[in-house]
Amino acid sequence: MILARSLLYLLSMVISTILLAGILSIIGWVLPFRQRCLIANAWGTVNLFCLKVFCKLDYKIEGLEKIPESGAIVLSKHQSAWETMALRSLLPPEQAWVLKRELMWVPFFGWAAATVQPIAIDRKAGRKAAKQVIEIGIERLKQERLVVIFPEGTRVAPGQRKRYGMGGALLAEKTGVPIIPVAHNAGSFWRRRDIRKYPGTVTVVVGDPIQTVGRKAADINKEVEAWIETQMELIQPDK
Repeated sequence: MILARSLLYLLSMVISTILLAGILSIIGWVLPFRQRCLIANAWGTVNLFCLKVFCKLDYKIEGLEKIPESGAIVLSKHQSAWETMALRSLLPPEQAWVLKRELMWVPFFGWAAATVQPIAIDRKAGRKAAKQVIEIGIERLKQERLVVIFPEGTRVAPGQRKRYGMGGALLAEKTGVPIIPVAHNAGSFWRRRDIRKYPGTVTVVVGDPIQTVGRKAADINKEVEAWIETQMELIQPDK
């Protein structure tokens, strides 16, 4: 039953992506930026709804009110594809995501993503990629957008940890804007390399803004990691 429900959801995701990403790909370039973002957010909202209907997978979120409309960097735990849809839907519309460059080549999805001006990086580029995050991130913050980053860089299985990249913390050091940390346990229900989506309720916790003015990136990164991983110990049902 779980597999059948998951396949129904997969079909709905493909359809919603083709329809909404197709709209953005065709007419997104002539729409005001906020309108493009609202269409992208609608894609996330539709997928959250379909997950609830087909897979009985819901969510609860604590602290959403702590996220400002703009002028902040969101650093989130990364365990599955769920948070890429959920954060797109739940955060204020005007977002700038740091994502791997290869995603821009995916038909429909990548074409649509280009219209909302992400920060597409080559993860193998090392310092060059970090420099790109800082340079474009500064520009996006000046444009009053939220910069969204997964500091681990890739999906990490429940109960495991990966070194937090410095890109977000370096951007915060340069700009002095606050960091909003986000923890969640989506990986317990939507696992890596597994088509099945398990029923339940994803818990998302948004932390208080971490102030960064006058602080070094290493210190900022350490605080972000400590907060997220401490929350993970509280909300992750499996190790």
